[in-house]
Amino acid sequence: MSEPRHEDHGRKVAAMFGRIAGWYDFLNHFLSLGQDCYWRYRLVRLVRPEKDGMVLDLAAGTLDVSVELLRQYPGCRVLAMDFAYPMLHCGKGKKLDGKHENVRGRRISTAQADGKALPLPDDCLDGATIAFGIRNILPRSEAYSEIMRTLKPGARFCILEFGSGKKKIWKGVYNFYLNRVLPLIGRIVSGDSGAYSYLADTIKAFPDERSLGEELREAGFGRVMFIPLLSGIVYIHVAEKPEQAS
Repeated sequence: MSEPRHEDHGRKVAAMFGRIAGWYDFLNHFLSLGQDCYWRYRLVRLVRPEKDGMVLDLAAGTLDVSVELLRQYPGCRVLAMDFAYPMLHCGKGKKLDGKHENVRGRRISTAQADGKALPLPDDCLDGATIAFGIRNILPRSEAYSEIMRTLKPGARFCILEFGSGKKKIWKGVYNFYLNRVLPLIGRIVSGDSGAYSYLADTIKAFPDERSLGEELREAGFGRVMFIPLLSGIVYIHVAEKPEQAS
């Protein structure tokens, strides 16, 4: 795929998420039966930034992971970046630990940004996360390169993503849900006929956990591991920037 086609893909994905931003949180919780909250909790537990460190939440969406980072690491600063500004805008009104103040000004800085060209200096991050966003970046290798560049040596890059839809899970029940039920519910609730069909298509086309781990190793990350959740419907990948990066 040529670079212009990659850029066109990015614009289309950003526009699609912009259209469904208002329904995004509700559909995430509803379609996962609330499991997405637990998945994000597990993801953030594995970041382990330095005290008072800076963590990038890439493809931050409506800031669920950003808020969880502050909850688990109260001293850290979070850079929440996403290609779709309407998603970030929807998240700015969220509460932190049920308090009256929202996340604006609570050590979370938001910015519209391309994951393949991060507006950050080298070796500045104490950790980085991306939840359900790496599927939407093409080519992934460019995002890996930028994360590697901006992480401090020894810092972790933690990915939360669906497993490959090519595997039969729960004797095919999950695959039926992914291919038929999810797009239907997404269309009825959000009114967007393409957004959740796109989700199913990208999950089916996504590499399996071992292949994704190999991508990370080829990008130069070390100590790569993956953790299956919910029978492998979702995986967390953890990759560290080597102390002496090549």
